[in-house]
Amino acid sequence: MLTKDQVIPVQKVNRLGEKDFPITIQDLIETGRIQELQTWIEAQDTLPEAIAVDDVSFGPLYRIPPKIWGIGLNYVDHAADLHEQAPNTEPASFMKPATTVIGPGDEIQLPPQSERTTGEAELGIVIGKRCKNVSEADALTVVAGYTTVIDMTAEDILAKNARYLTRSKSFDTFFSFGPALLTPDEVESLHDLEVATYVNGSLHRKNVVANMTFKPEMLISFHSKVMTLEPGDILSTGTPGAIPLKDGDSISCGITGFPWLENPVKDLKR
Repeated sequence: MLTKDQVIPVQKVNRLGEKDFPITIQDLIETGRIQELQTWIEAQDTLPEAIAVDDVSFGPLYRIPPKIWGIGLNYVDHAADLHEQAPNTEPASFMKPATTVIGPGDEIQLPPQSERTTGEAELGIVIGKRCKNVSEADALTVVAGYTTVIDMTAEDILAKNARYLTRSKSFDTFFSFGPALLTPDEVESLHDLEVATYVNGSLHRKNVVANMTFKPEMLISFHSKVMTLEPGDILSTGTPGAIPLKDGDSISCGITGFPWLENPVKDLKR
């Protein structure tokens, strides 16, 4: 459990509070007990045996999401980067396998098959309830929380043929997420969140959720009408701007109020 500048392992919460909380984020999501754990933590005057954040290394929130949905060209500016027209009637979505998943600090590997691989910061939505045919009005009630995401694309492969989208998005290490899951009550204004892509510490592109073509509520509702959404599913909501990466780079996702997500880049062709 992550607080402002401390971490307390759930195993210690269980021992100190005589509780039986699941010890992984995915199990907490699937059992619907995140809020219960939060309530217990907030009721404590102090957190005994807490660990300073600087003394902890983080992995991805979990390794095997049931489903990962990505949303392409969800900001008009990003579509312009690719000389494409942004979809304006329905989201341009795609799926990614769990084998793409890495976490903060893990190495992003540029594959030998691609000469132009791009990285992009995105807001991730984590589903907290099994649901089908959710209305936009009720969409946020099925959310477990939000997280930072770095999505990757072998852009030159995609440029050959639009039908190569799945392949261009599915190389190992092409989806980093974490280090924290912010629950809905911790996100003061979802549409005001600023999402920014940084490379080597310098800002590449930023935008706010309000400028998405398809807002989070619509994306949840739309995809729940395609297939049943399950606890732990992730919707990666699109980027304000992608940037080509090279060996030795570092790419970061910065979102208002979220811990920073950063990954080093290794080119396997070198």
